[in-house]
Amino acid sequence: MCARTTLTRKHLREIAEELDAELSDEDERLYRPRYNAAPSETLWLLRAGADRRVITPAVWGYLAGGRSLINVRGEQVGSGRGFREAFATRRCGVVCDGFFEWNRRHEPTWFHRADGGLVLLGGLYQNTAAPGGPPRFTILTTRPNGLVAAVHDRMPLVVPPERIDDWLADEPARVVSLVVPAAEAALVATPVSTRVNSVRNDDPACLAPVERAAGAPEAPEDRQVDLF
Repeated sequence: MCARTTLTRKHLREIAEELDAELSDEDERLYRPRYNAAPSETLWLLRAGADRRVITPAVWGYLAGGRSLINVRGEQVGSGRGFREAFATRRCGVVCDGFFEWNRRHEPTWFHRADGGLVLLGGLYQNTAAPGGPPRFTILTTRPNGLVAAVHDRMPLVVPPERIDDWLADEPARVVSLVVPAAEAALVATPVSTRVNSVRNDDPACLAPVERAAGAPEAPEDRQVDLF
């Protein structure tokens, strides 16, 4: 599962320019770098707009069946009850520059691009009933690639940069093929400090690389509940 992300850029406008997206001055003032962003907090989504992509704030946790879902299994989301319409019309990209997964010893690994670039995670959003309230979202997951499999048996859906517009706005039947593990070369893995284990810690020290004792890799632990 994916339960923490990072977005360490200093300014939201820098992110918007990199993604060729619009943003509001109010949202720019709301932004702050994140080194350990957690569910129920406000993160940033990339959505299709009328003329170009748009960056908007949203709360991590999609409300369904009385629960706040931070992850949904992507392999079944196109046909799963309650998500068919969202997959057809409310796909989004969760803007980050990395995410964490934990092994069975509760040791975190930060997965990110080698060049420090942005990572777009495939998600679904919903608009809230409260007037003016922020949307809410969930991150889709899939089976892991070889890199993530050494730590966990699920990983978030990583949208290839060249397919962002397809993911945001194309027909569902044309993008379901994107619900697959990231290419092996898309990410690198950095073992990091257990400071990440506490949501109270959200500073650059969370990303400090650490040395891990060598030994036989442990089987990843399945912490994600099957939602279908």
